[in-house]
Amino acid sequence: MEPDKLIQWLNWFYSLEQSQVELYATQAKSAEDPYLAQALERFADIEQDHVDNIAAFIKNLGGKPTSLGDVVAPIVGKTLGTLLNLSNVNLMLKINIVLENKAMSDYKDLIKKVETNSELSSVLWANLLDEDLHSCWMERRLEKMEGELNRPVGEEEDSIGRKRKKV
Repeated sequence: MEPDKLIQWLNWFYSLEQSQVELYATQAKSAEDPYLAQALERFADIEQDHVDNIAAFIKNLGGKPTSLGDVVAPIVGKTLGTLLNLSNVNLMLKINIVLENKAMSDYKDLIKKVETNSELSSVLWANLLDEDLHSCWMERRLEKMEGELNRPVGEEEDSIGRKRKKV
């Protein structure tokens, strides 16, 4: 792949990952459930690692990480995170999963195009797996929350799974 085309692809991921950092950080600050808040903070940290490793590759190719990623993407992520928190947690997680799935699809496309660059391919695979783990965690969390809707009245479970009677 031509270096200019690769830099375009990497800048797309740079912007996407920047927006995800702000999205998860904003959601974490608003989350009432401490377990969910901790998970979202962790996701934001992992997404920041993606931002950093993609920026390094862009620079190594002689490019510059897009200012769009530095300015617009965080605003988009923060705005989306705020709007989603005004709704409900189920909807927030479902939209987050859609975003993670888009990232995974795009990572798979780029991995196919750069298979001969083992160093970049390795980083893209690691990022892809992180996105998949985020998506799986959120899907599992949704299933758990939906299961709680079917729990007998008067029974509840805290964020780490301890059962107790509602008072």
